Amino acid sequence: MSDILALDLHGAIAIVVRTLVVYVALLGMLRVLGKRHVGQLSLFDFVLVLLISNAVQNAMVGPDSSLTGGLLAAVVLVAMNALLSRFAIGHKHFGALLEGEPTLLIRDGRVLPSHLAREGMAPADLEAAVREHGIASIAEVRQAILEIDGSVSVIAKDGQGQEHRLPPVRRRHMKSLRPGGE
Repeated sequence: MSDILALDLHGAIAIVVRTLVVYVALLGMLRVLGKRHVGQLSLFDFVLVLLISNAVQNAMVGPDSSLTGGLLAAVVLVAMNALLSRFAIGHKHFGALLEGEPTLLIRDGRVLPSHLAREGMAPADLEAAVREHGIASIAEVRQAILEIDGSVSVIAKDGQGQEHRLPPVRRRHMKSLRPGGE
C-alpha cells in the first residue's frame, strides 16, 4: 500500500515539470487547431482528445504509477488552468493570444470566404449555424461571428436575433469591413 502513495521530492518535481510541459504543448496544439474544432467536437475530434489524453499520461507521470503521482499531475493541470485563465482575464493581449479573437464570417449577407477558410470551417457548417438561429438564408444575415469558444453568433438583418456589439476584429479583417473589401 505504501508503494501506491510513495513519491519522493525528486519524483514530485519531475512530475510537475513534465505536466507543465505537456500542458503548454497541448494548449499550443489546440490553439493552432482553431476555435471551430475546440467548440464543436465531432466524433473524430472526440476520439482524438481521448487518444491524446492516453498518449500524454506517461509523459506527465513518467515511470511513477502511484496514486500520489497521478493526483499531483491532476493538481498541476487544474492549477495551471486556473492561473492562465485568471491571467488572461487581467491581461487582454495575453488572453487574445491564448484564446484567439472572434472572427467575422458573414457581413451584410455576404460570406467572407478567406475568414471561413482560415478557421477551417466548411460553408455547409456556416449555413447550418445560420439555420440553427432560425434564419433561412445567409442573405438575411447582418453579421455572423465565430466566437472564441467555437460557437457562431448570428444577427439577422431585420433585427431578429439577439443584438450585441460586434466583438473586436483582427486588423487583417479590416479590409473586408470596408466597402469594396472582400
